[in-house]
Amino acid sequence: MNVRWLGYAAILAAGVLAAPVKAAPLDCTMRFDLSSWSVIYKHASGSGVVTCDDGSRMNVKLRANGGGLSVGKSTIKDGKGNFTDIQSITDVLGTYAAADASIGVPKSGDAQVMTKGKVSLALAGAGKGFGMGVTIGGLTIEKVP
Repeated sequence: MNVRWLGYAAILAAGVLAAPVKAAPLDCTMRFDLSSWSVIYKHASGSGVVTCDDGSRMNVKLRANGGGLSVGKSTIKDGKGNFTDIQSITDVLGTYAAADASIGVPKSGDAQVMTKGKVSLALAGAGKGFGMGVTIGGLTIEKVP
């Protein structure tokens, strides 16, 4: 075999071995409790725990604010969220955009999908409270220090 061809083969092999490999997305979920109130302006706060299938775990606090035409008060206990397109548990942190239209009575349920760039969060939970209206806002997830 020609020395030149060996050199080309070595360069090609080095390039293949040095190429970055994109990690498979993580399967991450969040369990949370959330309380909200609204009179035109909607505010919610709560806490949760994010766990991923790689064994990582993070305590988080939740904060949501929005405006629109709404009135109500509610609590969700042991809600569940599912994230998509997560490479690292820290990808769940940040503010997710959301729009909501609802009418609820005591023991009502709620489901919502929110996005933050390529990452999506689907939330579901049952709770107690009442409310009606249309709001636009966001949910911020922060790491508990």
